[in-house]
Amino acid sequence: MDNQRNKKVRAGKARQSGKNSRAGRVRIEVSAGGIVYRRTPNGVRVAFILDPYNKWTFAKGHVEPGETVRQAAVRETKEEMGLKQVRVIAPLGKLDLWFRDNYRPEIRGMLIHKHVHYFLMEALSPEMGTPQQDENIRRVIWVDLRQVKSKSSYLDVKPMLSRMIEILTLETRNKSNIGQSGASRQASVSHLDGRSRSRRQRRGDRSKPKLNQSGCGSA
Repeated sequence: MDNQRNKKVRAGKARQSGKNSRAGRVRIEVSAGGIVYRRTPNGVRVAFILDPYNKWTFAKGHVEPGETVRQAAVRETKEEMGLKQVRVIAPLGKLDLWFRDNYRPEIRGMLIHKHVHYFLMEALSPEMGTPQQDENIRRVIWVDLRQVKSKSSYLDVKPMLSRMIEILTLETRNKSNIGQSGASRQASVSHLDGRSRSRRQRRGDRSKPKLNQSGCGSA
């Protein structure tokens, strides 16, 4: 009886020691993901996913051995959102997170220092996305650019959303300026062509002999 009691005590101490050792260690993790947009006739739309915790966020995942953060971001974004083709536009920055893991049994209670790299991406394929069910992604939706900050469930990504809006606004403004410049150049060319035609017509009129009332040309 005493031996059984001692075994239970030792087992309990071992479990507690394991918990304490996990709690005292720091695990470093690196993830990468994408904030994806597409241009539509009704304006820019930005993709959100509904994660396993019922939060609206963006696709991301762990960087695998041999991958760069950029490669991992593209892979995870395409997998979690079911998109066939995306194009990286610019890096948006990195989140630096500290938290206790309370979900994964093998590291439960361990302190996690997580680096999450995000990239701005443009969707190039026509599909609207399919959530990755084996990762418990519930939905993929596309939100008006003006509503992305209010839609996001996580405050720590707000600076990256501001950076995204800045990049897309500047890109739209530049395209508009190029279009206006092209229209101005076309109008200028048309105006010059019109003046040239007028001059040619006047020269042609002067070169024609004037007709008198009898229809004969006068000298």
